[in-house]
Amino acid sequence: MVETGGRLIFVYNAGSSLFDKITDFTHKIISPATYSCNLCMITFDSLGMKKEWADFIKTLSPPPVFLHKDEFAEKYPALAQGPFPAVFLEKEGQLGLWITPAEIASAGEVDGLKKLVLEKTGMPGK
Repeated sequence: MVETGGRLIFVYNAGSSLFDKITDFTHKIISPATYSCNLCMITFDSLGMKKEWADFIKTLSPPPVFLHKDEFAEKYPALAQGPFPAVFLEKEGQLGLWITPAEIASAGEVDGLKKLVLEKTGMPGK
């Protein structure tokens, strides 16, 4: 298990409504270069969450939370403006930005994002 030192909250730069999901799915196929959620692009394909990513997040302790930006805004109104996509760390009742949108974008693929998470936890990259 990879101890993260608190609960990781992954926030997609996408809404949770059915309309948002259909729009995002279509946008990723038609114009992936202009799609605004690198976290979605890295961790999902047209069939759902990529197996390599799904397997990796099972190793994180405590288990991470995944929210769309509207769900995050509802739960954490003080941080409703983002930045998104991002990863926040919730520790001892405090919430802070842990991985920025730029870091997610530069990760580029599942292996890069896994390596980034491991580096942030102090674990050696695989």
